[in-house]
Amino acid sequence: MPPAQEISAGGVVLRGEQVVVIVPTRRAPDGSRVLALPKGHVDPGETTLQAAEREVREETGVSVELVRELGEVRYWYRRDGRTIPKSVTFYLFSYLSGDTADHDEEVEEARWIGMKEACSALTHAAEREMVTRALAYSEEDR
Repeated sequence: MPPAQEISAGGVVLRGEQVVVIVPTRRAPDGSRVLALPKGHVDPGETTLQAAEREVREETGVSVELVRELGEVRYWYRRDGRTIPKSVTFYLFSYLSGDTADHDEEVEEARWIGMKEACSALTHAAEREMVTRALAYSEEDR
């Protein structure tokens, strides 16, 4: 029987020209630090949007307002010798309030960086693509 697909949701949160990023406490397989967008599992009864808003709040300490859906990323990863399919729906949010120091224990650090820097600095290519899309949408809105 194939493993159940994991479903997660996350956000690209903009504050002016900046995006909030996290360094999770969990390291990459090679032991290096990961620079990522806030995201996490969808809880039972939650929509992907509700999960994205909750995960952003928990992992970054900030409250957000929905701008638009950015898209879905699909990939596979290995855990305990099994290959697990995963999908992550990302949303574009605007910052409302909060302090990145108020993140939860799954996150070593949450901070604001420039959007263009995030387009190259994020660890995962799919997350860099989501920030690139967010940048394009924010430039359209000017």
